[in-house]
Amino acid sequence: MVNKIMIVDDDPGVIYTIKNGLESLGSNYEIITAENGKECLELLDNNQIPDLIILDILMPVMSGWETFQKIREKLSSEELPIIFLTARKDQIAKNAGGFLGEDFIEKPFQLPDLKQKIEKILNKN
Repeated sequence: MVNKIMIVDDDPGVIYTIKNGLESLGSNYEIITAENGKECLELLDNNQIPDLIILDILMPVMSGWETFQKIREKLSSEELPIIFLTARKDQIAKNAGGFLGEDFIEKPFQLPDLKQKIEKILNKN
Protein backbone atom coordinates (compact mmCIF):
# COMPACT_ATOMS: atom_id res chain seq x y z
CA MET A 1 0.00 0.00 0.00
CA VAL A 2 1.24 3.46 -0.90
CA ASN A 3 0.83 6.11 1.80
CA LYS A 4 0.14 9.65 0.70
CA ILE A 5 2.10 12.36 2.53
CA MET A 6 1.58 16.10 2.15
CA ILE A 7 4.57 18.37 2.79
CA VAL A 8 3.58 21.96 3.60
CA ASP A 9 6.57 24.32 3.70
CA ASP A 10 7.33 27.70 2.16
CA ASP A 11 10.93 26.65 1.46
CA PRO A 12 11.15 24.70 -1.83
CA GLY A 13 14.52 23.35 -0.65
CA VAL A 14 12.90 21.67 2.36
CA ILE A 15 10.15 20.19 0.19
CA TYR A 16 12.76 18.89 -2.27
CA THR A 17 14.93 17.45 0.52
CA ILE A 18 12.07 15.60 2.20
CA LYS A 19 10.52 14.34 -1.04
CA ASN A 20 13.78 13.09 -2.55
CA GLY A 21 15.14 11.94 0.79
CA LEU A 22 12.16 9.73 1.52
CA GLU A 23 12.30 8.33 -2.00
CA SER A 24 16.03 7.60 -1.66
CA LEU A 25 15.41 5.77 1.63
CA GLY A 26 13.20 3.35 -0.28
CA SER A 27 9.96 4.65 1.15
CA ASN A 28 6.74 3.77 -0.62
CA TYR A 29 5.10 7.20 -0.39
CA GLU A 30 3.18 9.39 -2.77
CA ILE A 31 4.22 12.97 -2.00
CA ILE A 32 1.89 15.96 -2.39
CA THR A 33 3.34 19.42 -1.79
CA ALA A 34 1.97 22.82 -0.79
CA GLU A 35 4.00 25.99 -0.29
CA ASN A 36 1.69 27.55 2.31
CA GLY A 37 -1.28 26.84 4.52
CA LYS A 38 -3.81 28.30 2.10
CA GLU A 39 -2.61 25.96 -0.67
CA CYS A 40 -2.76 23.03 1.77
CA LEU A 41 -6.39 23.78 2.67
CA GLU A 42 -7.32 24.16 -1.01
CA LEU A 43 -5.86 20.70 -1.73
CA LEU A 44 -7.81 19.22 1.19
CA ASP A 45 -11.00 20.92 -0.01
CA ASN A 46 -10.41 19.30 -3.42
CA ASN A 47 -10.28 15.85 -1.80
CA GLN A 48 -6.49 15.58 -1.90
CA ILE A 49 -6.53 14.01 1.58
CA PRO A 50 -3.17 12.49 2.54
CA ASP A 51 -2.48 9.87 5.19
CA LEU A 52 -0.21 12.34 7.02
CA ILE A 53 0.85 16.01 6.81
CA ILE A 54 4.31 17.38 7.56
CA LEU A 55 3.50 21.00 8.43
CA ASP A 56 5.95 23.88 8.81
CA ILE A 57 5.00 26.32 11.56
CA LEU A 58 6.57 29.57 10.30
CA MET A 59 5.11 30.35 6.87
CA PRO A 60 3.78 33.44 5.09
CA VAL A 61 0.14 33.67 3.95
CA MET A 62 -1.06 31.37 6.77
CA SER A 63 1.05 30.02 9.63
CA GLY A 64 1.24 26.35 10.47
CA TRP A 65 -0.74 27.02 13.67
CA GLU A 66 -3.57 28.66 11.69
CA THR A 67 -3.49 25.88 9.09
CA PHE A 68 -3.58 23.27 11.86
CA GLN A 69 -6.66 24.92 13.44
CA LYS A 70 -8.51 24.99 10.12
CA ILE A 71 -7.66 21.32 9.43
CA ARG A 72 -8.85 20.26 12.89
CA GLU A 73 -12.20 21.99 12.31
CA LYS A 74 -12.85 19.32 9.66
CA LEU A 75 -10.57 16.34 10.35
CA SER A 76 -9.49 14.74 13.63
CA SER A 77 -5.96 13.56 14.40
CA GLU A 78 -7.11 9.98 13.78
CA GLU A 79 -8.33 10.97 10.32
CA LEU A 80 -5.29 13.09 9.45
CA PRO A 81 -2.17 13.00 11.64
CA ILE A 82 0.19 16.00 11.53
CA ILE A 83 3.92 16.27 12.24
CA PHE A 84 5.01 19.85 12.90
CA LEU A 85 8.28 20.91 11.30
CA THR A 86 10.00 24.12 12.37
CA ALA A 87 13.21 26.05 12.76
CA ARG A 88 11.91 27.41 16.09
CA LYS A 89 13.92 26.11 19.00
CA ASP A 90 11.87 27.49 21.91
CA GLN A 91 10.13 25.28 24.44
CA ILE A 92 6.67 26.71 23.68
CA ALA A 93 6.85 25.56 20.05
CA LYS A 94 8.16 22.15 21.10
CA ASN A 95 5.42 21.67 23.69
CA ALA A 96 2.63 22.90 21.42
CA GLY A 97 3.93 20.94 18.44
CA GLY A 98 4.13 17.72 20.41
CA PHE A 99 0.84 18.30 22.21
CA LEU A 100 -1.30 19.47 19.28
CA GLY A 101 0.22 17.36 16.55
CA GLU A 102 1.25 13.73 16.55
CA ASP A 103 4.91 14.68 16.60
CA PHE A 104 7.39 17.51 16.20
CA ILE A 105 10.72 17.73 14.40
CA GLU A 106 13.22 20.59 14.35
CA LYS A 107 15.05 21.90 11.30
CA PRO A 108 17.69 20.89 10.46
CA PHE A 109 16.64 17.26 10.77
CA GLN A 110 17.94 13.87 9.76
CA LEU A 111 15.85 12.10 7.13
CA PRO A 112 16.05 8.69 8.86
CA ASP A 113 14.61 10.33 12.01
CA LEU A 114 11.77 11.87 10.04
CA LYS A 115 11.09 8.58 8.23
CA GLN A 116 10.97 6.78 11.59
CA LYS A 117 8.44 9.28 12.98
CA ILE A 118 6.30 8.97 9.83
CA GLU A 119 6.30 5.18 9.95
CA LYS A 120 5.50 5.11 13.66
CA ILE A 121 2.43 7.28 13.10
CA LEU A 122 1.24 5.53 9.94
CA ASN A 123 1.65 2.06 11.46
CA LYS A 124 -0.39 3.12 14.50
CA ASN A 125 -3.41 4.10 12.37
